[in-house]
Amino acid sequence: MDIVKIIGVGFIAVIISIILKQYRPEFAIYIAIIAGIIIIFMLSDKIMQIINEINRISQKANINTKFIGILLKITGIAILSEYAVSLCKDANENAIASKIDFGGKIIIIALSLPIIQALMETTIKILPWLRF
Repeated sequence: MDIVKIIGVGFIAVIISIILKQYRPEFAIYIAIIAGIIIIFMLSDKIMQIINEINRISQKANINTKFIGILLKITGIAILSEYAVSLCKDANENAIASKIDFGGKIIIIALSLPIIQALMETTIKILPWLRF
């Protein structure tokens, strides 16, 4: 079970971090970063399976692959920015965490503009009396 391995990495990282904080507190954040990287590598096969399945379903449903790519990028940005925010909060850098969170949200909105535009164009085609 993959979750048991992930929890094991997490618990080991917590224990090492607690021990390090007593002697070298500045190194504790590095343990969190390394643990996160290890967990991401452990999940890389699952991530690829998800991406492949989404692509397969989108091809079957004849969905524009451009939009699927945008949705995958948005999901990746959300996950990575949440990870960075968590690391900043662990380091008691809440101000930086909020800036990263804000930046991630702005990038997500910017990336979603083509989808919003296509949705509006489709709505106008369906409801021609509705004009913006």
